Amino acid sequence: MRRAFPILGILTAVLLSYALYLALVWAPTEQTMGDVQRIFYYHVPSAWTAFLLFFTNFAASVVYLVRRRTAADIVAVVSAEVGLVFLTVNLVTGPIWARPVWGIWWTWDWRLTSTLVVWLIYVSYLLLRRFASGQTPVLAAALGIFGALCVPFVYFSIWFFRTQHPQPVMGGGGSIDPRMLHVLLINWLAFLCFGFLVCWSRYRLEKIKREVEEAQALESLMEAPRSGR
Repeated sequence: MRRAFPILGILTAVLLSYALYLALVWAPTEQTMGDVQRIFYYHVPSAWTAFLLFFTNFAASVVYLVRRRTAADIVAVVSAEVGLVFLTVNLVTGPIWARPVWGIWWTWDWRLTSTLVVWLIYVSYLLLRRFASGQTPVLAAALGIFGALCVPFVYFSIWFFRTQHPQPVMGGGGSIDPRMLHVLLINWLAFLCFGFLVCWSRYRLEKIKREVEEAQALESLMEAPRSGR
């Protein structure tokens, strides 16, 4: 597996570069919005990747609550961390697009507000993991499950409520040029590969960290009777 990591890293770098070329050069220019529309190729895939990672956190949290597996807890915290980074990219690129198109940086409509709420939930999740103690993994798992259950509302909010946010390009009555869709999917694949690499690396680091902490705790327990003599 260690040998596969650099190979996958090189392939991901190539894919990201190719996706960048497609987004900035090859994709057709949108007639109404112009070149600012090209941020769409990063705004949308970052959200999709974040939501996929949050559902990974959901599954890992359920497994942890049922079986108390350390590996599941590590997957949960790693997917939440990386997912939050991707959702942050989504929240940053959105206003950059909105300012020239809507004339404002932000509006408190259902899609934007619900996305921000999900972002705050996972910020709270990571703060809980960082500063709480005792039953932290159990409480965090419950919070992660709640956060993932909020994700579908973010997606369907523009179906059920009137918002300024554009309709979804797939499955929601929207439409997209086939070449734009091709670029969108290539960028999403690149984001998925990059997210997988980061999760993989972060998982290994978290596992080593916990092993060191367990070894230190065991060493402390073994030294305690000696110091009491």
